[in-house]
Amino acid sequence: MKKIDVEHIFMNYHSLKSETEAIKDISFSLQQGEFLSIVGPSGCGKSTLLNIICGLIKPSQGNIYIDGKKLSGLTSKIGYMFQKDHLFEWLTVFDNVRIGLKIQHKLTKEANEKIEELLENYKLQDFKNYHPSELSGGMRQRVALIRTLALNPEVLLLDEPFSALDYQSRLSASDDIFEIIKQENKTAIMVTHDISEAISMSSRVIVLSKRPAKIVKDVNIDFSDDSLTPLYRRENPKFREYFDIIWKELELK
Repeated sequence: MKKIDVEHIFMNYHSLKSETEAIKDISFSLQQGEFLSIVGPSGCGKSTLLNIICGLIKPSQGNIYIDGKKLSGLTSKIGYMFQKDHLFEWLTVFDNVRIGLKIQHKLTKEANEKIEELLENYKLQDFKNYHPSELSGGMRQRVALIRTLALNPEVLLLDEPFSALDYQSRLSASDDIFEIIKQENKTAIMVTHDISEAISMSSRVIVLSKRPAKIVKDVNIDFSDDSLTPLYRRENPKFREYFDIIWKELELK
Protein backbone atom coordinates (compact mmCIF):
# COMPACT_ATOMS: atom_id res chain seq x y z
CA MET A 1 0.00 0.00 0.00
CA LYS A 2 1.12 3.54 -0.68
CA LYS A 3 2.27 5.39 2.43
CA ILE A 4 0.94 8.80 1.45
CA ASP A 5 -1.34 10.02 -1.32
CA VAL A 6 -1.72 13.68 -2.23
CA GLU A 7 -4.81 13.89 -4.42
CA HIS A 8 -5.89 16.85 -6.57
CA ILE A 9 -4.78 19.66 -4.26
CA PHE A 10 -5.94 23.17 -5.18
CA MET A 11 -5.29 26.30 -3.14
CA ASN A 12 -6.93 29.65 -3.84
CA TYR A 13 -6.53 32.81 -1.77
CA HIS A 14 -9.45 35.24 -1.63
CA SER A 15 -9.52 38.97 -1.03
CA LEU A 16 -12.31 41.54 -1.32
CA LYS A 17 -11.21 42.34 -4.87
CA SER A 18 -9.88 39.12 -6.34
CA GLU A 19 -9.05 35.44 -6.11
CA THR A 20 -5.43 34.25 -6.43
CA GLU A 21 -4.76 30.70 -7.61
CA ALA A 22 -1.69 29.43 -5.71
CA ILE A 23 -1.74 25.65 -6.30
CA LYS A 24 -3.45 23.91 -9.19
CA ASP A 25 -4.34 20.21 -9.18
CA ILE A 26 -1.25 18.64 -7.59
CA SER A 27 -1.28 14.86 -7.10
CA PHE A 28 1.46 12.38 -6.20
CA SER A 29 2.01 9.26 -4.09
CA LEU A 30 4.90 7.90 -2.04
CA GLN A 31 5.71 4.38 -0.95
CA GLN A 32 7.08 3.58 2.51
CA GLY A 33 10.69 4.74 2.82
CA GLU A 34 10.67 7.01 -0.26
CA PHE A 35 12.41 10.38 -0.04
CA LEU A 36 10.78 12.99 -2.27
CA SER A 37 12.10 16.51 -2.85
CA ILE A 38 10.01 19.35 -4.24
CA VAL A 39 11.73 22.15 -6.16
CA GLY A 40 10.35 25.11 -8.06
CA PRO A 41 10.66 28.85 -8.66
CA SER A 42 10.81 31.13 -5.63
CA GLY A 43 7.33 31.92 -4.33
CA CYS A 44 5.61 29.19 -6.34
CA GLY A 45 3.95 27.63 -3.28
CA LYS A 46 6.33 24.84 -2.20
CA SER A 47 6.04 25.60 1.52
CA THR A 48 2.30 26.18 1.18
CA LEU A 49 1.97 22.67 -0.23
CA LEU A 50 3.95 21.27 2.71
CA ASN A 51 1.70 23.15 5.14
CA ILE A 52 -1.35 21.64 3.44
CA ILE A 53 0.08 18.12 3.65
CA CYS A 54 0.74 18.42 7.38
CA GLY A 55 -2.67 19.95 8.08
CA LEU A 56 -1.62 23.50 9.01
CA ILE A 57 -3.58 24.86 6.03
CA LYS A 58 -6.83 23.51 4.62
CA PRO A 59 -6.76 23.28 0.81
CA SER A 60 -9.50 24.78 -1.32
CA GLN A 61 -9.95 21.34 -2.84
CA GLY A 62 -8.34 17.90 -2.57
CA ASN A 63 -7.33 15.39 0.10
CA ILE A 64 -4.29 13.82 1.79
CA TYR A 65 -4.26 10.12 2.71
CA ILE A 66 -1.86 8.10 4.87
CA ASP A 67 -2.18 4.33 4.55
CA GLY A 68 -5.47 4.92 2.74
CA LYS A 69 -7.00 6.98 5.55
CA LYS A 70 -8.01 10.56 4.82
CA LEU A 71 -6.37 13.17 7.02
CA SER A 72 -8.22 16.16 8.41
CA GLY A 73 -6.18 18.72 10.31
CA LEU A 74 -2.99 18.20 12.29
CA THR A 75 -1.92 14.64 13.08
CA SER A 76 0.87 12.96 15.03
CA LYS A 77 1.42 10.72 11.99
CA ILE A 78 3.28 13.61 10.33
CA GLY A 79 6.42 15.22 11.75
CA TYR A 80 7.52 18.66 10.55
CA MET A 81 11.12 19.93 10.53
CA PHE A 82 11.24 23.67 9.89
CA GLN A 83 13.90 25.92 8.36
CA LYS A 84 15.07 26.98 11.83
CA ASP A 85 15.72 24.34 14.46
CA HIS A 86 13.58 26.13 17.10
CA LEU A 87 15.58 24.58 19.94
CA PHE A 88 15.02 26.09 23.38
CA GLU A 89 18.33 27.68 24.35
CA TRP A 90 17.75 27.23 28.10
CA LEU A 91 17.14 23.47 27.78
CA THR A 92 19.75 20.76 27.32
CA VAL A 93 19.87 18.60 24.19
CA PHE A 94 18.17 15.79 26.13
CA ASP A 95 15.34 18.03 27.34
CA ASN A 96 14.91 19.61 23.89
CA VAL A 97 14.48 16.16 22.34
CA ARG A 98 11.91 15.23 25.02
CA ILE A 99 9.86 18.43 24.84
CA GLY A 100 7.29 17.19 22.29
CA LEU A 101 6.59 14.02 24.23
CA LYS A 102 6.34 16.03 27.45
CA ILE A 103 3.77 18.38 25.92
CA GLN A 104 1.74 15.39 24.70
CA HIS A 105 2.00 13.68 28.12
CA LYS A 106 3.71 10.69 26.51
CA LEU A 107 7.00 10.82 28.39
CA THR A 108 7.03 7.18 29.48
CA LYS A 109 9.97 5.04 30.54
CA GLU A 110 9.92 3.39 27.09
CA ALA A 111 9.92 6.81 25.38
CA ASN A 112 12.95 7.92 27.39
CA GLU A 113 14.74 4.69 26.48
CA LYS A 114 13.96 5.31 22.79
CA ILE A 115 15.40 8.83 23.06
CA GLU A 116 18.58 7.50 24.67
CA GLU A 117 18.85 4.99 21.82
CA LEU A 118 18.41 7.70 19.16
CA LEU A 119 21.03 9.92 20.80
CA GLU A 120 23.44 6.99 20.98
CA ASN A 121 22.80 5.85 17.40
CA TYR A 122 23.30 9.30 15.92
CA LYS A 123 26.36 10.39 17.89
CA LEU A 124 24.70 12.85 20.25
CA GLN A 125 24.87 10.89 23.51
CA ASP A 126 28.05 12.69 24.58
CA PHE A 127 26.29 16.03 24.04
CA LYS A 128 22.98 15.26 25.80
CA ASN A 129 23.74 17.70 28.64
CA TYR A 130 24.99 20.48 26.35
CA HIS A 131 22.85 23.51 25.51
CA PRO A 132 22.08 24.45 21.87
CA SER A 133 24.48 27.41 21.93
CA GLU A 134 27.32 24.94 22.47
CA LEU A 135 26.53 22.97 19.30
CA SER A 136 27.41 23.50 15.64
CA GLY A 137 24.62 24.32 13.19
CA GLY A 138 24.66 20.81 11.77
CA MET A 139 24.43 19.23 15.22
CA ARG A 140 21.51 21.48 16.08
CA GLN A 141 19.70 20.19 12.99
CA ARG A 142 20.38 16.61 14.09
CA VAL A 143 18.88 17.40 17.48
CA ALA A 144 15.84 18.97 15.80
CA LEU A 145 15.34 15.86 13.65
CA ILE A 146 15.69 13.48 16.60
CA ARG A 147 13.18 15.60 18.53
CA THR A 148 10.77 15.03 15.64
CA LEU A 149 11.59 11.31 15.42
CA ALA A 150 11.00 10.90 19.16
CA LEU A 151 7.30 11.42 18.44
CA ASN A 152 7.48 8.46 16.02
CA PRO A 153 5.79 10.09 12.99
CA GLU A 154 5.07 7.97 9.94
CA VAL A 155 5.90 10.75 7.45
CA LEU A 156 8.55 13.48 7.79
CA LEU A 157 8.22 16.90 6.19
CA LEU A 158 11.36 19.04 5.85
CA ASP A 159 11.05 22.70 4.86
CA GLU A 160 14.44 24.03 3.65
CA PRO A 161 16.12 22.27 6.59
CA PHE A 162 19.67 23.43 5.76
CA SER A 163 19.03 26.99 4.58
CA ALA A 164 20.48 28.56 7.75
CA LEU A 165 23.80 26.70 7.41
CA ASP A 166 26.96 27.64 5.52
CA TYR A 167 27.87 25.54 2.47
CA GLN A 168 30.27 23.15 4.21
CA SER A 169 27.87 22.62 7.11
CA ARG A 170 25.02 21.99 4.64
CA LEU A 171 26.96 19.18 2.97
CA SER A 172 27.77 17.55 6.29
CA ALA A 173 24.26 18.00 7.71
CA SER A 174 22.59 16.60 4.58
CA ASP A 175 24.70 13.45 4.94
CA ASP A 176 23.71 13.15 8.61
CA ILE A 177 20.00 13.79 8.10
CA PHE A 178 19.87 11.47 5.06
CA GLU A 179 21.47 8.65 7.05
CA ILE A 180 19.11 9.07 10.00
CA ILE A 181 15.99 9.07 7.80
CA LYS A 182 17.28 6.05 5.88
CA GLN A 183 18.12 4.10 9.05
CA GLU A 184 14.70 4.86 10.56
CA ASN A 185 12.99 3.91 7.26
CA LYS A 186 10.87 7.05 7.28
CA THR A 187 8.91 8.39 4.32
CA ALA A 188 10.06 11.97 3.74
CA ILE A 189 9.09 15.02 1.70
CA MET A 190 11.57 17.89 1.52
CA VAL A 191 11.07 21.34 0.05
CA THR A 192 14.28 22.99 -1.17
CA HIS A 193 15.42 25.63 -3.65
CA ASP A 194 18.74 23.78 -4.02
CA ILE A 195 18.66 21.38 -6.99
CA SER A 196 21.91 19.68 -5.94
CA GLU A 197 20.56 19.07 -2.46
CA ALA A 198 17.36 17.57 -3.89
CA ILE A 199 19.19 15.19 -6.23
CA SER A 200 21.77 14.10 -3.68
CA MET A 201 19.22 13.19 -0.99
CA SER A 202 16.16 11.97 -2.85
CA SER A 203 14.73 8.96 -4.60
CA ARG A 204 12.43 11.33 -6.56
CA VAL A 205 12.31 15.02 -7.37
CA ILE A 206 9.12 16.83 -8.33
CA VAL A 207 9.49 20.11 -10.23
CA LEU A 208 6.75 22.72 -9.80
CA SER A 209 5.88 25.53 -12.18
CA LYS A 210 5.60 29.17 -11.18
CA ARG A 211 2.35 30.16 -9.48
CA PRO A 212 -0.19 28.67 -9.79
CA ALA A 213 2.02 25.71 -8.93
CA LYS A 214 1.48 22.49 -10.82
CA ILE A 215 3.75 19.50 -11.41
CA VAL A 216 5.75 19.85 -14.63
CA LYS A 217 8.23 17.00 -14.07
CA ASP A 218 8.51 13.97 -11.79
CA VAL A 219 12.07 12.63 -11.92
CA ASN A 220 13.09 9.24 -10.50
CA ILE A 221 16.60 9.42 -9.04
CA ASP A 222 18.60 6.19 -9.28
CA PHE A 223 22.35 6.01 -8.73
CA SER A 224 22.38 2.18 -8.86
CA ASP A 225 24.14 2.08 -5.49
CA ASP A 226 22.02 2.55 -2.37
CA SER A 227 25.11 2.84 -0.18
CA LEU A 228 26.12 6.21 -1.67
CA THR A 229 25.82 9.15 0.72
CA PRO A 230 24.55 12.50 -0.60
CA LEU A 231 28.14 13.78 -0.76
CA TYR A 232 29.30 10.87 -2.92
CA ARG A 233 26.18 11.07 -5.08
CA ARG A 234 27.34 14.55 -6.11
CA GLU A 235 30.49 12.96 -7.57
CA ASN A 236 28.58 10.33 -9.57
CA PRO A 237 28.35 10.91 -13.38
CA LYS A 238 24.55 10.57 -13.20
CA PHE A 239 24.36 13.60 -10.92
CA ARG A 240 25.03 16.04 -13.76
CA GLU A 241 22.44 14.32 -15.96
CA TYR A 242 19.74 14.73 -13.32
CA PHE A 243 20.82 18.29 -12.62
CA ASP A 244 20.51 19.23 -16.32
CA ILE A 245 17.03 17.65 -16.59
CA ILE A 246 15.70 19.56 -13.58
CA TRP A 247 17.49 22.82 -14.39
CA LYS A 248 16.05 22.88 -17.92
CA GLU A 249 12.52 22.45 -16.52
CA LEU A 250 13.03 25.30 -14.09
CA GLU A 251 14.60 27.47 -16.77
CA LEU A 252 11.66 26.88 -19.09
CA LYS A 253 9.17 27.68 -16.38
